[in-house]
Amino acid sequence: MPLIRESGVVLRTYKLGEADRIIVFMTRDRGKVRAVAKGVRKTRSKFGSRLEPTSHVNLQLHEGRSELALVTQAESVEVFSAVRSDLDRMGRAASMLEVVDQVAQDGHPDRGLYEMLLGGLRAVEHRASPLVTAAFFLKLLAAEGVGIVVDRCAACGVTEDLVAFDLNDGGVRCSAHRSGVGISPDARALLDQVLGGRLAWALDQPAIPATYEVDRLAGLAMELHVDRRLKALHIIEQM
Repeated sequence: MPLIRESGVVLRTYKLGEADRIIVFMTRDRGKVRAVAKGVRKTRSKFGSRLEPTSHVNLQLHEGRSELALVTQAESVEVFSAVRSDLDRMGRAASMLEVVDQVAQDGHPDRGLYEMLLGGLRAVEHRASPLVTAAFFLKLLAAEGVGIVVDRCAACGVTEDLVAFDLNDGGVRCSAHRSGVGISPDARALLDQVLGGRLAWALDQPAIPATYEVDRLAGLAMELHVDRRLKALHIIEQM
């Protein structure tokens, strides 16, 4: 069986048999990969704790005739301990993992998506702002070719009197072409900062009502794109 060495982030896991798990990774060079980790549900497993969602690991895999590779080694690169010790941060990280699991394709390399996910997890590790998740969603939508227009009306192009946000039309709307849901001036300004190169500054600002408005709108836009309800996102809302 060919031996593969890879780096990856654990997106999710599910049980297989009495002691094994199937691990879904977003890898650096092979896109989304599914692999079996033998015996990791046993208390004496040598690397079971390293294969939990959000874990960034160096892997050794064996590929055989089965569609699933076999995990033979896993070494921790980043554990994201602040994420795992805080329910809100964990929920936000989980929403990123869920989205990447939806948009990544099995066996199709996407180094940009891999790096974006790592950057998102590192941001959640060091910052508690709800804008971290919103920024991840908005930048991922742009990378997917469905970016949101925030600096002008998506219908006519005017840059003033922008009062609404139309999820189906891909951006903000002026009062003359209002559709979708209303958006406050502060929320529109935040969207402009997130997508206009001032994300680091925006993340360092105290949360205001507009912060949560942008968080909600970005989540709705991502759900529309993946055409499903994001479970992790709605768990955050209930916290």
